[in-house]
Amino acid sequence: MEAGNIDTISLKRPLSEDDNAKADENKRQRFSEEPLKGRENPDPITVEAELEPPGKPALEGSKNETLPTEESSEQGEEELEGSDEGDPESFADMMKHGLTELDVGITKFVSSHKGFSGILKERYSDFVVHEIGKDGRLVHLDDFSVPVVDEDPPEVIFAVLSAEEKQQLEDLQLFKNKEGSVAIEVIEDTKEKRTVIHQAVKSLFPGLETKTEERDGKKYIVAYHAAGKKALANPRKHSWPKSRGSYCHFVLYKENKDTMDAINVLSKFLRVKPNIFSYMGTKDKRAITVQEIAVLRITAQRLAHLNKCLMNFKLGNFSYKNHPLKLGELQGNHFTVVLRNITGTEDQIQQAMLSLRDIGFINYYGMQRFGTTAVPTYQVGRAILQNNWNEVMDLILKPRPGAEKGYLVKCREEWAKTKDPAAALKKLPVKRCVEGQLLRGLSKYGLKNIISAFGIIPRNNRLMYIHSYQSYVWNNMVSKRIEEYGLRAVPGDLVLKGGTAVYIEEADVDNYTIHDVVMPLPGFDVIYPKHKIGDAYREILAADNLDINNMKHKIRDYSLSGAYRKIIIRPQNVSWEMVAYDDPKIPLFNTDLDKLEGKPPAVIASEGKYKALKIEFSLPPSTYATMAIREVLKMDTSIKNQTQLNTVWLR
Repeated sequence: MEAGNIDTISLKRPLSEDDNAKADENKRQRFSEEPLKGRENPDPITVEAELEPPGKPALEGSKNETLPTEESSEQGEEELEGSDEGDPESFADMMKHGLTELDVGITKFVSSHKGFSGILKERYSDFVVHEIGKDGRLVHLDDFSVPVVDEDPPEVIFAVLSAEEKQQLEDLQLFKNKEGSVAIEVIEDTKEKRTVIHQAVKSLFPGLETKTEERDGKKYIVAYHAAGKKALANPRKHSWPKSRGSYCHFVLYKENKDTMDAINVLSKFLRVKPNIFSYMGTKDKRAITVQEIAVLRITAQRLAHLNKCLMNFKLGNFSYKNHPLKLGELQGNHFTVVLRNITGTEDQIQQAMLSLRDIGFINYYGMQRFGTTAVPTYQVGRAILQNNWNEVMDLILKPRPGAEKGYLVKCREEWAKTKDPAAALKKLPVKRCVEGQLLRGLSKYGLKNIISAFGIIPRNNRLMYIHSYQSYVWNNMVSKRIEEYGLRAVPGDLVLKGGTAVYIEEADVDNYTIHDVVMPLPGFDVIYPKHKIGDAYREILAADNLDINNMKHKIRDYSLSGAYRKIIIRPQNVSWEMVAYDDPKIPLFNTDLDKLEGKPPAVIASEGKYKALKIEFSLPPSTYATMAIREVLKMDTSIKNQTQLNTVWLR
């Protein structure tokens, strides 16, 4: 989701052209005078809760998606270090080609207070997310203990094998070893020692079987494949006690990693495939997040052992259950956010927070829904719906201005020059990015079969281009709705009754408020408002050569059923306090891990050089925390705007 590397995002009021010119000059002077200092991690704002699933109402619980910028990679692909992103000034110049909120229909506010500036995510630890489970309770990491089960192997198994032996066994497990077995010499030959080695191999390397052999008067434990390649994907059933639930549930505490990255790291260390993990929602990268994970037939003992060797992760609160987790089962997320270097007066802050608590914010799709490069994802989605496949290919592969990794720039240049997918593909060290997948498809199917070539891209990534277009239409229509009718329910609006959308009639309009009103994402299975906004939906789709009455695509995957989404969200459990501080590097509250490690509570000064606003609130799935913060500060949350206003960048 991160498309460029910015350190700190300063959320400030928009400047006039003269102010912008002065600000640019000041930035240049500061960068020439001061060396950049390293911080926790240079990432842009990418705050999101869960997004909607295809064809399912947002209000009924949602499936979670990861936004496919063209630079995002498939599961398991590691980003390359040291990419050519240039200096901070050139990055700022490149981001001038990015999107602003206006470009994607985000134009209105519901509150009347005067905006003020602050810094969001100066440190990733300023943004903490706790999942709200399906039972309504916040998920916390507060227990490292492991459930005691008689069948579990002893702790000594984790130390009995040398690093070299573990590598040989991993190669054997993954069929990288040319030999059909690995022999481990038993140095101290006792039955107990042999038993521990047997247990270690079977526990740490699912799919391998062991036997004891004597060779030249020495005892060896020989590891081999018991059931061929299928054994790797399916850990051996006979090794799991029948009395124990098949899934180990645990709480994952992670810092500065998104959920799929974390799953891939856990899979690598456990030597299993990522698809044996399940979760209720994906969580943001540049944050500290706490969520529940379930994994099939991996013991709590093995998981707890990872706490000794993993950075930025902690696992705890283990339990065994008979079911996995499902996307969308969560009730939402609870956010603890620190906005540093706040400029607002106490009255401004009080007005802003009371408005957020009592009225709420417009439930816009946040900027990360639309990508961060010069080609927005909604444009690709529109071309798919128009069945314009040459345009789809061109939008994804053509050269573009803006912030991109050097190898992508070279790939695009090669494509523009030769239209040779194989030649362009050679310029990509990372083959699993969207561009690489499309080029691989074009090499396989040819330029005359773009549909099949595009189909090589994972289905979720393909569908999110279309969902991005739906979100673009929805944002624009909601802005029109609020401009036309304000913050009151009117006849012709839609509300949900038992999951079904119905119209508000003149006679019962007083029974509803703006918090009841929903608006549709366009599709073949939704109805539209019966007032001016219904016509506006038709007009915006017609302008894109799409027929509102025929949203079925000849390729079934790309047919839009639509969904309904509340236009105003009122956060729950809202609280706030002003905090003074002198040192920007000092945390302003304790995390779950701090508490477990017995760290004293953060010392809050009564006076300080700077002031921060600490906010807590809970949001349902499918809502964006950035849009709540936008309402408080009254600013544009786009990377383009924030980069041009900010005074600190990293490469």
